[in-house]
Amino acid sequence: MKNLHIIEHPLIRHKLAKLRDEATPMQEFRRLLDDIGLLMTYEVTRELQTVSVEVRTPVGTASCSRLERVPVLVTILRAGIGMLGSFMQMLPESPVGFLGLQRDEETLQPESYYSKIPSVARTSPVILIDPMLATGGSACDAIEHLRKNGVEEITFVCLVAAPEGVRAINERYPDLQIYTAALDDRLNEHGYIVPGLGDAGDRVFGTGADDIR
Repeated sequence: MKNLHIIEHPLIRHKLAKLRDEATPMQEFRRLLDDIGLLMTYEVTRELQTVSVEVRTPVGTASCSRLERVPVLVTILRAGIGMLGSFMQMLPESPVGFLGLQRDEETLQPESYYSKIPSVARTSPVILIDPMLATGGSACDAIEHLRKNGVEEITFVCLVAAPEGVRAINERYPDLQIYTAALDDRLNEHGYIVPGLGDAGDRVFGTGADDIR
């Protein structure tokens, strides 16, 4: 699939196996999600541009490199918060934005309810984070929202993707790069990724279908 980068690493595969397990408790799920996010950050940021700088060390001067532009991190609420911490840990200078997009359980279409994006996103690379790329509806709506507000450089990062979601992004945004830890088989009739790992938001926050609304 076009512009799809599947990050292959033994530690990611090992931790993803535990993450998928329905018996994995909430606190362990959070830790594993954070661990995988840290490992993915290395590859996601590989193409960031750097500039040469001279750094004075205790014993001399070193020729070094620093990021030319620090990326902005944007997470799709609420499941994206589970991966945000790992990216913030690796990129502590990055501004952070939030997008609220909620899926209608009947139509499977996303609905926007919150947006707070740093203005510097218009002139910086943006890393858009959401653990699950299922139908692609939420991801495409998030990308469209950013584009309409002057954001041009966007990279989409997810933990698990379905072919349908990847195709949806490819069709609407053919030049946008997608990074994932796994490309799964398909979507089921409810729009969930198979085999997937269930509802990432519910597993991160300990919620379920029968919660108080």
